[in-house]
Amino acid sequence: MDQRDLELLEKTMVKDEELKALWEEHAFYEKQLAKLESKAFLSPIEEKTIRDIKKKKLTGKTKIQAMLDRYRQSED
Repeated sequence: MDQRDLELLEKTMVKDEELKALWEEHAFYEKQLAKLESKAFLSPIEEKTIRDIKKKKLTGKTKIQAMLDRYRQSED
């Protein structure tokens, strides 16, 4: 996400609870991934967990980006 997106995100999260929830979920997944990926060895279950988290994170980011695109279009 570029700086322009982050600025729009900060501005719109105040009035859009869904966007705020998606961003908080994204941050939560980011922390979970960092914790798991910092391990020297991963069990097969942890590897699957990482894949699942990455899928959820990407789905959320896609939704966030679509919402930001709609906000950007309405500003034009």
